[in-house]
Amino acid sequence: MTETASDLFAQAVEQVPIPQTTSSREEPSALRSLCATLHAQLLAFLQEEAPTERLRNVQSQTRKSLLIIQRALDRYDFPALSLSYNGGKDCLVLLILYLSLLSTRSHLPSRLPAIYIPPTHPFASVTAFTLASADHYHLDLSIHSDDKAGGGMRGAFEKYLGEHKEVKAIFVGTRRTDPHGGKLSADGFDETDRGWPRFMRVNPVIEWHYAEVWAQGGWLKDGQFLRHLKIPYCELYDRGFTSLGGMNDTHPNPALKIEAEGGGVSYKPAYELEEDREERLGRDW
Repeated sequence: MTETASDLFAQAVEQVPIPQTTSSREEPSALRSLCATLHAQLLAFLQEEAPTERLRNVQSQTRKSLLIIQRALDRYDFPALSLSYNGGKDCLVLLILYLSLLSTRSHLPSRLPAIYIPPTHPFASVTAFTLASADHYHLDLSIHSDDKAGGGMRGAFEKYLGEHKEVKAIFVGTRRTDPHGGKLSADGFDETDRGWPRFMRVNPVIEWHYAEVWAQGGWLKDGQFLRHLKIPYCELYDRGFTSLGGMNDTHPNPALKIEAEGGGVSYKPAYELEEDREERLGRDW
């Protein structure tokens, strides 16, 4: 059987370790200290003997993502490298993996370049979480609206790149099952489409499945990486939202609906959903 490029890529990264943390004689910055802590936690995870197939898959996905991030760091240096961050689960996992590898860099900026493109009708809780987490993770966050009158998301990136001409590549939390994710490259690097402002899209979590995003770190007994490590995530996920957009097109996922005998309705948390195909049942598009 002929091996595809995706097969060869997967084989190449299966045993790739995380680079060791680079020591510095200088007093560690707040960002470097945070990165070192996350690096140690990720390294411990990859060295665990995973007891289940899912966790072995998550370890493999983690290695693939780290290799893509490492390749991006080898190709681009600050300030040419930025991050698209909206506070969602996929971006948050990407951010944690990104930060863990930054501890291996000899020089870091005080804050990391990033862009936030909120929807036209954002949830207040999503905005609050995004801004608070961006500050916690030392992101230099530029905010640009996706208002249709301003050109939507395409216009937002145009404005951002016009203001930050040094940016050549942007980390994006797109997964294969996302809209338009099916055509993206397995190696995680895709130039923007024709008609869009030119930059390299770097997609480290492209092959992650929905359940793997939440299960990353099930090796830590309670099954939830973000929760166990006390890494905050947006509270809407605990209310049954599984894909976050604007208030006008986002609802709790009906696949997580619980109907009480008295007629009351509640929703199980997002991390109890399993199927990729059900992730966007709470969206109007």
